[in-house]
Amino acid sequence: MDAEVVLKEEDMDGSWILLSWLASCLMVFGGALPYVPQYQDIQRSSNSEGFSTRVCLVLLIANILRIFFWIGKQFELTLLLQSVVMIITMFAMLHLCCTVQNTNRVSTKQHRLSDLDFHYFWKWSAFEDYLLFCFGFTVLCALITLLLLDSAVFVEALGSLAVMFEAMLGLPQLLQNFYNSSTKGMSVKMVLLWTAGDVFKTTYFVMNESPAQFWVCGLVQIIIDVAILLQVLFYSQDTRVKLG
Repeated sequence: MDAEVVLKEEDMDGSWILLSWLASCLMVFGGALPYVPQYQDIQRSSNSEGFSTRVCLVLLIANILRIFFWIGKQFELTLLLQSVVMIITMFAMLHLCCTVQNTNRVSTKQHRLSDLDFHYFWKWSAFEDYLLFCFGFTVLCALITLLLLDSAVFVEALGSLAVMFEAMLGLPQLLQNFYNSSTKGMSVKMVLLWTAGDVFKTTYFVMNESPAQFWVCGLVQIIIDVAILLQVLFYSQDTRVKLG
């Protein structure tokens, strides 16, 4: 009887390890999945107008800051890997948007980072400018973190800043939909996956006792996701077509 109990406990431990591993993999790569349908929509239509590239800006800043937060306060390695995957994903989205916009551009006028024109901030014509901006931002963060790494207040503030930016993930898309009075060109599947992913990761944060900044961020993201889905219902005359 005792042997059977031990075997059952070992089976349960093995199952728990497997589920934990699957959850970690989903956390690492799940954040990038919502952008697959949006990427495919832009490729298919050769039009990126419905997708706000400022979503990429928000996520790039948030995840760069999160990496430096990890250096100061080493939380789960899973969340660090998630940030790396998300940064790569955002660069892929920006590269596609730049390619499509340059192909469709009628005017030969180019907007570059070197122009220092704030009106065209994050509306540059060349993908290299986005890389250069992120490189400069990363170097700046590295220098500040190197100087203040021993300050617990700075490290906690860095973490709060990182999750504050991440919590605003859907806000650029929400505002763009509002200004356009339309959700045309935006992948509804992307937003549905955002919502599912945010619910999952918020639960993950709570269950794994991650720093409070993370689950608060998740709650804010869920609220914004729901607001965008309400926009889809409000602006679309035929929601079934949008969902397709």
